[in-house]
Amino acid sequence: MKKTKLYMDTVVDIQVVTGKWKSKDEAEAKINRAFEAFQRVEQACSRFSPESELMVACSQIETSIQVSPFLFEPLKFALEMAKWTNGVFDPTVGKAMEDHGFNRHYLTGQSIESPSADSVTYRDIVLNQEDRTLYLRKPMVIDLGAVAKGFAIDLAANELKEFDGFVVNAGGDLFAGGLDERGNPWEIGIQHPGRREQIIHTIRIPNEAICTSGSYERKSAIMPGMHHLFHPITRISPNDWISCSVIAPFAMMADAFSTASFLLGTESGKMLIEQADLRGILITSGLQIVRVGGI
Repeated sequence: MKKTKLYMDTVVDIQVVTGKWKSKDEAEAKINRAFEAFQRVEQACSRFSPESELMVACSQIETSIQVSPFLFEPLKFALEMAKWTNGVFDPTVGKAMEDHGFNRHYLTGQSIESPSADSVTYRDIVLNQEDRTLYLRKPMVIDLGAVAKGFAIDLAANELKEFDGFVVNAGGDLFAGGLDERGNPWEIGIQHPGRREQIIHTIRIPNEAICTSGSYERKSAIMPGMHHLFHPITRISPNDWISCSVIAPFAMMADAFSTASFLLGTESGKMLIEQADLRGILITSGLQIVRVGGI
Protein backbone atom coordinates (compact mmCIF):
# COMPACT_ATOMS: atom_id res chain seq x y z
CA MET A 1 0.00 0.00 0.00
CA LYS A 2 1.36 3.42 -0.95
CA LYS A 3 0.15 7.00 -0.49
CA THR A 4 1.59 10.40 -1.43
CA LYS A 5 1.01 13.91 -0.07
CA LEU A 6 2.79 17.29 -0.17
CA TYR A 7 4.30 18.81 2.98
CA MET A 8 7.27 21.11 3.66
CA ASP A 9 7.74 21.80 -0.06
CA THR A 10 8.39 18.07 -0.40
CA VAL A 11 6.54 15.13 -1.90
CA VAL A 12 6.08 12.63 0.94
CA ASP A 13 5.60 8.98 -0.02
CA ILE A 14 4.57 6.39 2.55
CA GLN A 15 4.73 2.72 1.55
CA VAL A 16 3.78 -0.15 3.86
CA VAL A 17 3.95 -3.92 3.69
CA THR A 18 0.64 -4.95 5.21
CA GLY A 19 1.39 -8.67 5.51
CA LYS A 20 -1.19 -10.08 7.93
CA TRP A 21 -2.48 -6.64 8.88
CA LYS A 22 -6.00 -6.75 10.27
CA SER A 23 -7.83 -4.56 7.77
CA LYS A 24 -7.29 -2.07 4.99
CA ASP A 25 -9.16 0.62 6.95
CA GLU A 26 -6.88 0.24 9.98
CA ALA A 27 -3.81 0.33 7.75
CA GLU A 28 -5.01 3.53 6.09
CA ALA A 29 -5.72 5.09 9.50
CA LYS A 30 -2.14 4.40 10.56
CA ILE A 31 -0.80 5.91 7.35
CA ASN A 32 -2.96 9.01 7.79
CA ARG A 33 -1.61 9.48 11.33
CA ALA A 34 1.90 9.25 9.89
CA PHE A 35 1.10 12.03 7.43
CA GLU A 36 -0.32 14.11 10.28
CA ALA A 37 3.16 14.12 11.83
CA PHE A 38 4.42 16.11 8.83
CA GLN A 39 1.55 18.55 9.14
CA ARG A 40 2.18 19.17 12.84
CA VAL A 41 5.94 19.63 12.39
CA GLU A 42 5.36 22.01 9.46
CA GLN A 43 2.93 24.07 11.53
CA ALA A 44 5.50 24.23 14.33
CA CYS A 45 8.78 24.68 12.45
CA SER A 46 8.13 26.49 9.16
CA ARG A 47 9.98 29.79 8.76
CA PHE A 48 7.86 30.60 5.70
CA SER A 49 4.55 30.99 7.56
CA PRO A 50 4.23 34.01 9.86
CA GLU A 51 1.66 32.11 11.93
CA SER A 52 3.88 29.07 12.56
CA GLU A 53 4.94 28.43 16.12
CA LEU A 54 8.56 29.09 15.16
CA MET A 55 7.95 32.49 13.58
CA VAL A 56 5.65 33.59 16.41
CA ALA A 57 8.44 32.65 18.83
CA CYS A 58 11.02 34.57 16.76
CA SER A 59 8.94 37.73 17.26
CA GLN A 60 9.26 37.56 21.05
CA ILE A 61 12.67 38.79 22.13
CA GLU A 62 14.09 38.62 25.68
CA THR A 63 11.00 36.75 26.83
CA SER A 64 10.78 33.14 27.99
CA ILE A 65 7.97 31.37 26.15
CA GLN A 66 6.83 27.79 26.42
CA VAL A 67 6.89 25.86 23.16
CA SER A 68 5.49 22.54 21.99
CA PRO A 69 7.66 19.43 21.66
CA PHE A 70 7.20 19.69 17.88
CA LEU A 71 9.39 22.81 18.01
CA PHE A 72 11.47 22.17 21.11
CA GLU A 73 12.92 18.79 20.12
CA PRO A 74 14.25 19.68 16.64
CA LEU A 75 15.56 23.02 17.92
CA LYS A 76 17.31 21.29 20.81
CA PHE A 77 19.00 18.87 18.40
CA ALA A 78 19.99 21.71 16.07
CA LEU A 79 21.68 23.54 18.95
CA GLU A 80 23.56 20.39 19.97
CA MET A 81 24.83 20.08 16.39
CA ALA A 82 25.83 23.76 16.42
CA LYS A 83 27.94 23.19 19.54
CA TRP A 84 29.50 20.03 18.10
CA THR A 85 30.53 21.81 14.88
CA ASN A 86 31.59 25.08 16.56
CA GLY A 87 28.85 26.99 14.77
CA VAL A 88 29.40 25.70 11.24
CA PHE A 89 25.95 24.16 11.58
CA ASP A 90 23.87 27.08 12.90
CA PRO A 91 20.05 27.31 13.00
CA THR A 92 20.14 31.13 13.19
CA VAL A 93 20.90 31.45 9.46
CA GLY A 94 17.24 32.13 8.61
CA LYS A 95 17.71 35.81 7.80
CA ALA A 96 20.75 35.05 5.67
CA MET A 97 18.65 32.45 3.83
CA GLU A 98 16.05 35.15 3.13
CA ASP A 99 18.76 37.53 1.89
CA HIS A 100 20.08 34.85 -0.46
CA GLY A 101 16.66 34.47 -2.08
CA PHE A 102 15.31 31.50 -0.13
CA ASN A 103 12.31 33.41 1.18
CA ARG A 104 9.29 32.29 -0.82
CA HIS A 105 6.48 30.10 0.52
CA TYR A 106 6.08 27.03 -1.68
CA LEU A 107 2.26 27.09 -1.52
CA THR A 108 1.41 30.80 -1.68
CA GLY A 109 4.45 32.14 -3.53
CA GLN A 110 4.55 34.97 -1.01
CA SER A 111 8.02 36.36 -0.25
CA ILE A 112 9.08 36.96 3.35
CA GLU A 113 11.13 39.80 4.84
CA SER A 114 11.80 39.32 8.55
CA PRO A 115 13.50 41.57 11.14
CA SER A 116 16.80 40.36 12.55
CA ALA A 117 19.86 41.68 14.32
CA ASP A 118 22.97 42.08 12.17
CA SER A 119 24.99 39.45 14.02
CA VAL A 120 23.36 36.45 15.62
CA THR A 121 24.55 32.92 16.39
CA TYR A 122 23.18 29.83 18.05
CA ARG A 123 24.54 31.18 21.34
CA ASP A 124 21.75 33.78 21.29
CA ILE A 125 19.19 31.00 21.76
CA VAL A 126 18.51 29.67 25.27
CA LEU A 127 16.45 26.51 25.79
CA ASN A 128 15.29 25.36 29.21
CA GLN A 129 14.75 21.61 29.30
CA GLU A 130 12.86 21.57 32.61
CA ASP A 131 9.91 23.74 31.58
CA ARG A 132 10.45 23.53 27.78
CA THR A 133 10.88 27.26 27.27
CA LEU A 134 12.67 29.27 24.61
CA TYR A 135 14.47 32.58 25.18
CA LEU A 136 15.97 34.69 22.37
CA ARG A 137 18.61 37.27 23.24
CA LYS A 138 18.32 39.11 19.89
CA PRO A 139 15.89 39.45 16.98
CA MET A 140 16.54 36.56 14.58
CA VAL A 141 15.07 34.12 12.11
CA ILE A 142 15.61 30.48 13.05
CA ASP A 143 15.87 27.98 10.20
CA LEU A 144 15.22 24.32 11.06
CA GLY A 145 15.37 23.05 7.51
CA ALA A 146 18.22 20.67 8.36
CA VAL A 147 16.36 18.91 11.19
CA ALA A 148 12.59 19.42 10.92
CA LYS A 149 11.99 17.11 7.97
CA GLY A 150 14.03 14.36 9.60
CA PHE A 151 12.09 14.86 12.83
CA ALA A 152 8.79 14.51 10.95
CA ILE A 153 10.05 11.33 9.25
CA ASP A 154 10.91 9.86 12.65
CA LEU A 155 7.48 10.69 14.08
CA ALA A 156 5.80 9.16 11.03
CA ALA A 157 7.98 6.05 11.28
CA ASN A 158 6.91 5.61 14.89
CA GLU A 159 3.28 5.48 13.74
CA LEU A 160 4.11 2.73 11.23
CA LYS A 161 6.31 0.47 13.36
CA GLU A 162 3.62 -2.24 13.66
CA PHE A 163 3.77 -3.00 9.93
CA ASP A 164 5.98 -5.80 8.64
CA GLY A 165 7.81 -3.20 6.61
CA PHE A 166 7.49 0.44 5.62
CA VAL A 167 9.29 3.37 4.03
CA VAL A 168 8.67 7.04 4.79
CA ASN A 169 10.26 8.97 1.93
CA ALA A 170 10.26 12.78 2.00
CA GLY A 171 11.98 13.92 -1.16
CA GLY A 172 14.74 11.33 -0.92
CA ASP A 173 15.24 11.65 2.84
CA LEU A 174 13.74 8.55 4.37
CA PHE A 175 13.42 5.91 7.05
CA ALA A 176 13.09 2.27 6.03
CA GLY A 177 11.61 -0.05 8.65
CA GLY A 178 11.36 -3.83 8.65
CA LEU A 179 11.67 -5.69 5.36
CA ASP A 180 10.27 -5.22 1.86
CA GLU A 181 7.57 -7.38 0.22
CA ARG A 182 10.13 -10.11 -0.55
CA GLY A 183 11.46 -10.24 3.00
CA ASN A 184 14.71 -8.42 2.18
CA PRO A 185 16.21 -5.21 3.56
CA TRP A 186 14.95 -2.21 1.61
CA GLU A 187 17.11 -1.24 -1.40
CA ILE A 188 17.46 2.54 -1.50
CA GLY A 189 18.77 4.53 -4.44
CA ILE A 190 20.75 7.77 -4.15
CA GLN A 191 19.89 10.28 -6.86
CA HIS A 192 22.54 11.15 -9.43
CA PRO A 193 23.49 14.79 -8.73
CA GLY A 194 23.49 15.74 -12.40
CA ARG A 195 20.76 13.50 -13.81
CA ARG A 196 17.53 13.75 -11.87
CA GLU A 197 15.98 10.53 -13.18
CA GLN A 198 19.05 8.36 -12.57
CA ILE A 199 20.45 6.57 -9.52
CA ILE A 200 24.17 6.89 -8.84
CA HIS A 201 24.41 4.40 -5.97
CA THR A 202 22.19 1.93 -4.10
CA ILE A 203 22.34 0.64 -0.54
CA ARG A 204 20.27 -1.79 1.51
CA ILE A 205 19.14 -0.60 4.93
CA PRO A 206 16.97 -2.31 7.56
CA ASN A 207 15.46 -0.09 10.28
CA GLU A 208 17.64 2.91 9.47
CA ALA A 209 17.38 6.36 7.96
CA ILE A 210 19.28 7.90 5.08
CA CYS A 211 19.22 11.63 4.29
CA THR A 212 21.04 13.56 1.59
CA SER A 213 22.22 17.16 1.38
CA GLY A 214 23.32 18.41 -2.01
CA SER A 215 24.17 21.54 -3.94
CA TYR A 216 22.21 20.51 -7.06
CA GLU A 217 18.60 20.96 -5.88
CA ARG A 218 18.09 24.48 -4.54
CA LYS A 219 20.13 27.28 -6.07
CA SER A 220 19.85 31.00 -5.38
CA ALA A 221 17.96 32.93 -8.05
CA ILE A 222 19.65 36.21 -7.09
CA MET A 223 23.23 35.18 -6.25
CA PRO A 224 25.09 33.18 -8.91
CA GLY A 225 27.10 30.28 -7.52
CA MET A 226 25.15 30.16 -4.29
CA HIS A 227 22.95 27.30 -3.15
CA HIS A 228 20.94 26.77 0.01
CA LEU A 229 23.88 25.27 1.92
CA PHE A 230 26.32 27.97 2.93
CA HIS A 231 28.79 28.57 5.73
CA PRO A 232 27.16 30.79 8.39
CA ILE A 233 30.38 32.76 8.98
CA THR A 234 31.86 33.14 5.47
CA ARG A 235 28.41 33.20 3.79
CA ILE A 236 29.94 31.15 0.97
CA SER A 237 28.47 27.91 -0.40
CA PRO A 238 31.10 25.16 -0.08
CA ASN A 239 31.57 22.85 -3.05
CA ASP A 240 34.00 20.18 -1.84
CA TRP A 241 31.04 17.80 -2.09
CA ILE A 242 28.13 17.85 -4.49
CA SER A 243 26.14 15.36 -2.41
CA CYS A 244 26.40 14.01 1.15
CA SER A 245 24.24 11.08 2.26
CA VAL A 246 24.35 9.87 5.86
CA ILE A 247 22.91 6.65 7.25
CA ALA A 248 21.86 6.85 10.89
CA PRO A 249 19.46 5.20 13.39
CA PHE A 250 17.10 8.18 13.14
CA ALA A 251 16.20 10.53 10.29
CA MET A 252 16.70 13.74 12.27
CA MET A 253 20.26 12.63 12.98
CA ALA A 254 20.89 11.66 9.35
CA ASP A 255 19.36 14.96 8.20
CA ALA A 256 21.55 17.11 10.44
CA PHE A 257 24.76 15.17 9.87
CA SER A 258 24.37 15.20 6.09
CA THR A 259 24.11 19.00 6.18
CA ALA A 260 26.96 19.43 8.66
CA SER A 261 29.30 17.11 6.76
CA PHE A 262 28.57 19.02 3.55
CA LEU A 263 29.36 22.36 5.22
CA LEU A 264 32.54 21.10 6.90
CA GLY A 265 34.17 20.04 3.64
CA THR A 266 36.32 17.11 2.65
CA GLU A 267 38.35 16.00 5.67
CA SER A 268 36.31 17.53 8.50
CA GLY A 269 33.09 16.26 6.98
CA LYS A 270 34.35 12.68 6.85
CA MET A 271 35.74 12.98 10.37
CA LEU A 272 32.40 14.18 11.73
CA ILE A 273 30.61 11.11 10.37
CA GLU A 274 33.25 8.75 11.72
CA GLN A 275 33.30 10.38 15.16
CA ALA A 276 29.54 9.88 15.45
CA ASP A 277 29.91 6.21 14.41
CA LEU A 278 27.64 6.77 11.42
CA ARG A 279 28.05 5.88 7.75
CA GLY A 280 28.20 8.15 4.75
CA ILE A 281 28.19 8.11 0.97
CA LEU A 282 29.76 11.36 -0.20
CA ILE A 283 30.07 12.45 -3.83
CA THR A 284 32.65 14.91 -5.12
CA SER A 285 32.06 17.49 -7.85
CA GLY A 286 33.85 15.06 -10.18
CA LEU A 287 31.25 12.37 -9.27
CA GLN A 288 33.71 10.28 -7.30
CA ILE A 289 31.92 8.24 -4.62
CA VAL A 290 33.59 8.29 -1.20
CA ARG A 291 32.37 5.78 1.39
CA VAL A 292 32.80 6.67 5.05
CA GLY A 293 32.29 4.66 8.22
CA GLY A 294 32.62 1.07 7.08
CA ILE A 295 30.43 1.01 3.97
